[in-house]
Amino acid sequence: MDFINIESTPHEVEGKVKQKLKFKTGKFVWRIKFSAPLDPASVNNNNLNVTDLSGNKLQTSIHYNSDTQEIEIEPLAAYAKDSSYNLNVSKNVRSVGGQTLKTDVSLTFKV
Repeated sequence: MDFINIESTPHEVEGKVKQKLKFKTGKFVWRIKFSAPLDPASVNNNNLNVTDLSGNKLQTSIHYNSDTQEIEIEPLAAYAKDSSYNLNVSKNVRSVGGQTLKTDVSLTFKV
């Protein structure tokens, strides 16, 4: 059973978005895994954020785990039920070696 509805994904990440929620919650954490170690200075609220469909940024807590090469994005308040949001990853997120994503990635989801 899916607890969130992925409404759209860019072609580049199609098939890479997985849902592993064990129970329904409005404060789930997004985990984004990268294939290379990231420059921690590029992991911030400007380069990674969640917005409502009007483009208003939600307050989130962002953490980078260098051991697993995963970024965690957690909302500080619960997502509103039956509302859609965008998870945005800027191409300004870069690896330690200076590599970046080819394009910005935005995934639309509904709780």
